[in-house]
Amino acid sequence: MVGPERPQFVLFGSSIVQFSYRHEGWGAILNDIYARKADILLRGYSGWNSRCALQVLDKVFPKDAAVQPSLVIVYFGGNDSVSPQPGGIGSHVPLPEYVDNMRKIAIHLMSLSAETRVIFLTAPAIDERKVRHFFGNNGRKNDLCRIYSEACLQLCKELSVESVDLYTSLKQRDDRMRDCFTDGVHLSSEGSKIVVREILKILREANWEPSLYWKSLPSEFANVISYSFVGPDGNTMPMVEPEFHEYMELEQ
Repeated sequence: MVGPERPQFVLFGSSIVQFSYRHEGWGAILNDIYARKADILLRGYSGWNSRCALQVLDKVFPKDAAVQPSLVIVYFGGNDSVSPQPGGIGSHVPLPEYVDNMRKIAIHLMSLSAETRVIFLTAPAIDERKVRHFFGNNGRKNDLCRIYSEACLQLCKELSVESVDLYTSLKQRDDRMRDCFTDGVHLSSEGSKIVVREILKILREANWEPSLYWKSLPSEFANVISYSFVGPDGNTMPMVEPEFHEYMELEQ
């Protein structure tokens, strides 16, 4: 382990998580915002559904770990919601089983420690035209995404788990929704900014102690001054930590 110890934020999910560092993705943006404040750990598994997640839950999040995560952001649902294929192949998980799987995931994560916080991301809306172009008729439909998204939101309300309604957040961009995806399913930089905006809103407003909002967390080694620039007068100038002005639009 590399020190000093920082809060750990774990991103756990399927390809929306695994690919979150591509195309200026939401994982990369969070990693930038939380530089020197928290470690963002990626546990993304392309093609997985909630059934797959349950098989490894104890291995990814062992209850006897010396250090438990401060935050776990979970995304499963998009692959679960794909319509069932002949012979039972494919990633489809029936809605009642999906809800039960997500319940088990939430309960396990909340049991890790008294200070482990959890955020669920729901199944997002998709761009069906792009999906057909890239994947053909693969069983992905917005009507199904909406049903699984609503079920996830209802579960989170029942368990008092924070949630991001990705279906509604993306669907609200209906006039420009195609800009939110690279292939109709996976997020572009534009789509990732929507995800980060919703996550930051939760972190800013949640009544969590300690707060996990980036402005509330101390910067590592802030007392060590780095003289990296030489001014016009020949004197060294201290490097000032950036305030991430490029991301201020995500704080709206």
